[in-house]
Amino acid sequence: KKFVPVTGTRPSIVTEMLLYLAILALSLAIFWIRKRYSYWSDRGVRYLKPTFPFGNIRGLGRKEQLALAFQRLYLQLKGSGPFGGVFFFVNPVAMALDLDFVKSVLVKDFQHFHDRSIYYNERDDPLSAHLVTIEGTKWRNLRTKLTPTFSSGKMKMMFPTIMGVAGQFRELLLGVVGSGGEVEMKEILARFTTDVIGTCAFGLECNSLHDSDAAFRRMGRKVMEPPPGRLFVVILAQQFRKIARALRVKTIDTDVSQFFMNAVRETVEYREKNRVERNDFMNLLIKMKNGQVIEDGTIVDTEGLTLEEIAAQAFVFFLAGFETSSTAMTYCLYELASNPELQQKARDDVLKTIKKHGSLTYEAAHDMHYIEMCINGENG
Repeated sequence: KKFVPVTGTRPSIVTEMLLYLAILALSLAIFWIRKRYSYWSDRGVRYLKPTFPFGNIRGLGRKEQLALAFQRLYLQLKGSGPFGGVFFFVNPVAMALDLDFVKSVLVKDFQHFHDRSIYYNERDDPLSAHLVTIEGTKWRNLRTKLTPTFSSGKMKMMFPTIMGVAGQFRELLLGVVGSGGEVEMKEILARFTTDVIGTCAFGLECNSLHDSDAAFRRMGRKVMEPPPGRLFVVILAQQFRKIARALRVKTIDTDVSQFFMNAVRETVEYREKNRVERNDFMNLLIKMKNGQVIEDGTIVDTEGLTLEEIAAQAFVFFLAGFETSSTAMTYCLYELASNPELQQKARDDVLKTIKKHGSLTYEAAHDMHYIEMCINGENG
């Protein structure tokens, strides 16, 4: 008899090993995901049940805006304590629910929360590496250098610059009132704050009040109103930072980055060449570039800032100022327009304070207590 080998009835050893490895990898992945999703339950914190792979942010960027997603999560957790747990993809995130807890994190226990775990890419996307995003020793050193620039004295120094833009804003409003009809105040206020921050942070006349499509306003709009795809990339990069840096992912559009870098470079070169000094944030950054920090009127030598670091700080100063301020003022004006009696009370506070100080000064602005309550959303 001849013996004929039987083939095709049993997988090879290599195939079996690959199958076992795949099962093992899948089992480990499932174990790891379950472990990640049990983060809050293991710690006894109330949380929202996540769904793989998006956690609690399914539909973000396509069906739901970021602010609305945060509102939804907040309302679902509200009343469960000072904070609750949610998941962005497989990463646990603590959502603050109580104002006292927020103050504790931002002020009292600030030293424990300075690393915000926000994605940045200093090599490929230098504008993203600013005071809000960088971490560790680099953050601590930069914060030490920048802290004196945000003192009340420095803000007072910039007040005349702000008032110059306010004069242009007043002229625009008088023209709007004279023409009658409705006006979108959110847009006008965004143009006003763009010009204020632009002149304080970059030392440039942005002309947004005169031209709604001015370069600074256009770039600010592009940053704050990204397409849905861009938002999703930012969220992915945020959750998988090491992988994103290895892939050289950028979160800021190239044209936006080039615009702000060029604006800073040209401003710094012009001021240094012509020995120009102004009472603005850019002037303080240039002093730091040259290794000087001003503390209580004394110049302290320190390690200088690079041009990229200057641009990044000016950029975040711009972003943190124009959109947040214009939004807060818009909501405040809406509430005052809806409540004429409160509007009159606010107007009386302004007129009384200006009469007391003689004009609208830095001190007068600080003395308008009812206006401050209106902006803060307080009852009174």
